[in-house]
Amino acid sequence: MPRPQKSRRICCYPDYWSFAPDQDTANDTVVMSLDEFETIRLIDYQSKTQEQCAQEMNVARTTVTAIYDTARKKLAQALVEGRRIIISGGNYT
Repeated sequence: MPRPQKSRRICCYPDYWSFAPDQDTANDTVVMSLDEFETIRLIDYQSKTQEQCAQEMNVARTTVTAIYDTARKKLAQALVEGRRIIISGGNYT
């Protein structure tokens, strides 16, 4: 039986919950969780280290690394393939 997932602490909800290309012809969307959004915000936008991000989110640094990797892949997929991004869900407090 897997270990239960620990809730990640996020600072606040995003101001914008979805993004779409100007010519939104793709039917597929990329769903980014709130904890993935928070790692992008802390590491890329606020220029914090993964260790600082882990402390703020109350998780291990290795967990932040895994969350950050999936978030970056989702962002890249949306940018390259012209998909809509929706921020929703996740295990957070």
